[in-house]
Amino acid sequence: MDRSRDTTSPRRPWWHWRGEWARTAALLLMLGVFRASFANHYVVPSGSMQPTLEPGDRVLVDMRAHGLRVPLTTWRITRGQPVQRGEVVIFDSPADGVRLIKRVVAIGGDTVEVRDGHLRINNHWMADGRGEQERFDARTVTLDLDDGGGPDVPPMRIPQGRLLMMGDHRGNSLDGRFFGLVPEEKVYGRATAVFWRSGEAFVWKRL
Repeated sequence: MDRSRDTTSPRRPWWHWRGEWARTAALLLMLGVFRASFANHYVVPSGSMQPTLEPGDRVLVDMRAHGLRVPLTTWRITRGQPVQRGEVVIFDSPADGVRLIKRVVAIGGDTVEVRDGHLRINNHWMADGRGEQERFDARTVTLDLDDGGGPDVPPMRIPQGRLLMMGDHRGNSLDGRFFGLVPEEKVYGRATAVFWRSGEAFVWKRL
């Protein structure tokens, strides 16, 4: 008589699997809330921000920078920091709602002018000698003017609560010169660093 032990695992009751599914769903929900509220990433779709960002770059996005939101809404739980001139941000286009990445070049209260791709903010040219580097306080931004400067903007004052967004590749950027000013509440998060670049794999480039 074969007395070998049966090692087949007993069938688990259906309510055991219901608990497993519930725990898995809760974990996925928590991960979704974390991504929607604290940190996320964005894949750069075009060359409008060259040379700062290249197509295919993966960018880390700080969701808390300008106020913690209720996930999947624009309702803010915390106030956060004001949006600053020179930051690279993720926002929803006021034209069609597509999520974009651009630089904040002017904020509410600024008087701004764009001529040949160069910025003049509050009667001050941001590039010394009208060169290809603009300075936003501690940030120095290198422009790409190989395709020209794009549309000029006559002197205008930015209303409070509105932002002018532009790409660093001034002649190849569908930005605020086309779709208009962006409400601050449409800013989704601050782009803080590039962590992956095609051809280089892992990198860490602060923005």
